[in-house]
Amino acid sequence: MSRRMGDTRGSPPHWPLPASALPYPPMTKPAPSCTVFYDGSCPMCRAEIGVYQRSEGAEAVQFEDVSDKSFETPELTREAAMARFHIRDAHGVMHSGARAFIALWLSLPRWRWLGHIASVPPLPILLEGTYRLFLPLRPTIQRLARGMGALTG
Repeated sequence: MSRRMGDTRGSPPHWPLPASALPYPPMTKPAPSCTVFYDGSCPMCRAEIGVYQRSEGAEAVQFEDVSDKSFETPELTREAAMARFHIRDAHGVMHSGARAFIALWLSLPRWRWLGHIASVPPLPILLEGTYRLFLPLRPTIQRLARGMGALTG
């Protein structure tokens, strides 16, 4: 069946569509894929978070410096956030320690492979054990690194 010239039935709508016809509000920023809570007063933490912030897909991740005195969130105290690495995933679930790193890696395309590997049991448990061993050593490692000029700040 051929259409006559000027027959607009079945043709695509006129572009651009009015804002009221869009399936989402115009000019809205998408919700973050996750929120990372990190200790910005820790030079080693800042350096690692900087790597993630420069990674592909990081624009969808919200990074919150918990060392800022104004930090406040209902589900996480500043003290708890300063003591361990935390992340709130896209579903609103809070993770800490090794599981937080796994959630972050899974949210970034170039790190996703590591997140998948680290998710295989018993790796999350082993990584958490390693993370807990590292936490008390962190201040000493930072002092040594500063002394060697590896960290600034």
